[in-house]
Amino acid sequence: MTAAATVPRLIVGLGNPGAGYAKTRHNAGFWFCEGLACDLGAHFSFESRFHGFVASVREGSRPPLWLLMPQTYMNRSGQSVVALARFYRILPDEILVIHDDLDLPPGQMRLKLGGGSGGHNGLKDTTAHLGVPDYWRLRIGIGHPGDRDEVTNYVLKPPRQEERVSILEAIDRALAAWPLLANGDWEKAVQRLNTRPKPPKPLKPLPETPSGPADKETP
Repeated sequence: MTAAATVPRLIVGLGNPGAGYAKTRHNAGFWFCEGLACDLGAHFSFESRFHGFVASVREGSRPPLWLLMPQTYMNRSGQSVVALARFYRILPDEILVIHDDLDLPPGQMRLKLGGGSGGHNGLKDTTAHLGVPDYWRLRIGIGHPGDRDEVTNYVLKPPRQEERVSILEAIDRALAAWPLLANGDWEKAVQRLNTRPKPPKPLKPLPETPSGPADKETP
């Protein structure tokens, strides 16, 4: 089956469980999943056998679409992903994993099939459990602190306000492209999501009000 014909059956948002992590950069994958569930009218419930929050969507004769937010902490994400994938016989190339990415600035995204983990512990564990790297990934840019020793502290803190706005705008663009993803039109989705957003046009200065001749005093 070609990638273009493969329809996603499992959408995985990576993050850490608990209110203390909810607003951190590392939870960008959760933010996408929550937004998609809202758009599709799906509701999450905790499934202990899948070690995470799970929602499902059924449309016509299509196989159910599953949304998953692992609750195993980031470095054990694969345990949750493989439990659901094996139970429902979902192939790796039918899985889309959404995760934060240090190598992209806030506001940018990259959609790709396969590849390495880029040092992301959630991807490392997912690949290890699936046994192959051949699943789709949507990388949500969060920026880099500039010092590798600060990475852990950086991803586990909330983004600054302007960064958060850019990240959420990127997620909104990804959600708007969902029809392409849902239909397995990966090529068009890649073209749309991997395009850098255009910077806002600078505001034009207001035209100066022409000054007319001074009023003459009427005698």
